[in-house]
Amino acid sequence: MEAPRHDDPLRVGAYSVLARLEAEAEHGSPERRFIVRGGVGDTLIARLPRPDTDPTRWAIEAEGARRLSIPGFLPVGEVGGGGAEPPWCTAPYVPALPLPAALRAHGGPLPGPVVRALGAALARTLATAHAQGVTHAGLSPAAVLLTADGPRLSCLGAVRAAAPDGEHRSGLPGLDSGSLAPEQAAGGRPRPPGDVYALGAVLAYAATGHTVPERDELPDFLREPVTACLSRDPARRPQAHQLLTHPDPAGPMPLPASVVVALAHQSAQVLAAELPVPAHRIDR
Repeated sequence: MEAPRHDDPLRVGAYSVLARLEAEAEHGSPERRFIVRGGVGDTLIARLPRPDTDPTRWAIEAEGARRLSIPGFLPVGEVGGGGAEPPWCTAPYVPALPLPAALRAHGGPLPGPVVRALGAALARTLATAHAQGVTHAGLSPAAVLLTADGPRLSCLGAVRAAAPDGEHRSGLPGLDSGSLAPEQAAGGRPRPPGDVYALGAVLAYAATGHTVPERDELPDFLREPVTACLSRDPARRPQAHQLLTHPDPAGPMPLPASVVVALAHQSAQVLAAELPVPAHRIDR
């Protein structure tokens, strides 16, 4: 949780901005995320497109996400904006850290058991989405929000929002090049194998701190699956459900104590946060 910058909005729709969910856009985050509060005290996560991206395409993806109900996806409640106001959408607030922020809080890559549990949770979410005919098309380290109840995926449709099919997407703002499958970078239609490629990059990042490590940098339990996920040939990648080698674990995903402390600190900051005083108000 970071204080808003001078160029951040003071309000999103009817909500006042309390803080940024993260400092700067990291690892290809295609959207800005804020913690906001309404007049009746409800606290939400508000998401807006980056200033250098196409707001129309982003709004289409936000509306599409609102119609989905997939466990593990960050739900979209309200969609707004238009005209002079940039598009936005909201999700219920729970204390959450983007994966890069979690690594910073921990002081480096996450422990093996945490990475295992993260991989299982994300594979399960993608397998559910793919079985429903949904391609996430936006998975990257910044898209993964760690909560006490497990990871939540945001940034749905970032690849589709960045550029239409047939247009080269390499180097576009808001896309993490290390998580973007080669066929999608070349303008191909986002399909499930691209999500699997991104999953491999996310797990490599969680275990090493970067999305394209050397094979020897990966822990033993990740070398084979991550190498398969990162194959340049989509046909050689496993399907998401094939990466599920263990049943659903009992209880929430294990988190390092440092990450739990950071989540608790964020929660306390949000509870203590006061609504910003409008600039035109004069106290008497």
